[in-house]
Amino acid sequence: MVSQMLARPTRGLVIQLSRTYQVSRQTLYRWEAIGRQALEEALEKKVLPMKQSLSVPILVLNLLLEAHASYRGIQSTLRSNHGIEISLGTIAGIIKEAGQRAQQWMNQQQAETARTLALDEQYSSQRGKAYLNVIDVHSGQVWATVPPVKVDSESWTLVLWYLQEQGIICSGTVSDGGRAIADALCQIQSEASHQRDVWHLFHLAAQVQGRLDRAVETERDRLSKIQRRTEEEAQGKRTRGKRPKAQLSEQQALMAQMSYVADSVRYLGHELHTLLEVVVPRFDQTVTLLNSTERQSEIATILDLLDELVPLTTTAMRGQIQMLSKQIRLALPRTLVFARRLDALQIQVGRALGVQAIALLAWAWLRRTILGPTSTELLQSIPSAWQADALQLLSAWDQAVRVSSAVENWHSIVRPHLAVHRKLSAGMLALLAVKQNHQIASRGLHEGLSPLQRTGSTSSDIHWLAALGYSTNAA
Repeated sequence: MVSQMLARPTRGLVIQLSRTYQVSRQTLYRWEAIGRQALEEALEKKVLPMKQSLSVPILVLNLLLEAHASYRGIQSTLRSNHGIEISLGTIAGIIKEAGQRAQQWMNQQQAETARTLALDEQYSSQRGKAYLNVIDVHSGQVWATVPPVKVDSESWTLVLWYLQEQGIICSGTVSDGGRAIADALCQIQSEASHQRDVWHLFHLAAQVQGRLDRAVETERDRLSKIQRRTEEEAQGKRTRGKRPKAQLSEQQALMAQMSYVADSVRYLGHELHTLLEVVVPRFDQTVTLLNSTERQSEIATILDLLDELVPLTTTAMRGQIQMLSKQIRLALPRTLVFARRLDALQIQVGRALGVQAIALLAWAWLRRTILGPTSTELLQSIPSAWQADALQLLSAWDQAVRVSSAVENWHSIVRPHLAVHRKLSAGMLALLAVKQNHQIASRGLHEGLSPLQRTGSTSSDIHWLAALGYSTNAA
């Protein structure tokens, strides 16, 4: 009976068996449960012995870095999926040994050409301490990543000296404007080539704009309430609630003034964004591109206009506009470093090709996503007489550095591991860096290339596990 119920559970089978053998349905269901449990216990999968073909260190490292697994997560996954019994101590030992190999690999990194580096801190759970990271702007290669240390000029100076000892030549740096980074660059005499990240300024301007827009919405809601109350009083209806402090005409004037300030700040922010682009066309008969001096003059005008808006807004919003103006003034000298580097080349190519040619190249480069999307493809549509000079100009525009997004991308890679382990050792950071440097992009402009290949390294065509000395076949 139990076999029939388990093998052929058709409709009406239990009722038929109950009538045939004079057994209650409850008893049959109980026998079925006992038989099912006995079969499951008899057929349960036993823990398999460790297969010699499996490489335990590679399994551990893949689970650690690919799946963001904790030590206990690695232990349970190996037990359930591979039948491998392994202690937490063994897992820790495997990761420690791999971390030491990764640190040795990081110490041997070299660059044949001068590199532009993005610098930034990623703050940890320890108060006043952060991970210090140095990433290649153009390739995304991780040159240095340091466990939590005190954020000051001494810590950053040691990191930069460490890179100099490796033979890495720095052609320029970019950061979000941290004071510790600036002091360290002064000590190693590299401040002149330091670029301030423009996206942080854009983000600050967007925050201020959002607060202004919310203030306008608040005043608009207050105006609608006053209008409704005024209409009710005019109709002789009974009104509820406190009488508003402002009259309808006063609130309308305040609403118009706040809207004017918000729209003005939005317009000035858009102009700031335009002036900090790599290429800023100016359709003129003699000059087609704004140089760094003209850009600085235009931005100074924007700051003066921002200051004029301060008395027109409410007390709560005055501080926001003043703060935005102050931050832009402080960042302005270092924000236009990329433009100063382009000035001489733009003048040289302008003399060789003429104003109309420069205007056409600027127009095409600004629309390279549609026409290109790379400068190499743009060159195919340019007259052959222009190509030599145009190649230099287009390459300079492509290589212009305004942002430190490369190091922000690295932070997004480190952050999930910080959430799992809370604190990352030097070995763990080195493991992440080695994997990132060998990671091949699956899409985008760099599809099929790793950061090492984009840097031009000769040892970039191997798997990251093979680079650390593990089995190439297993990797």
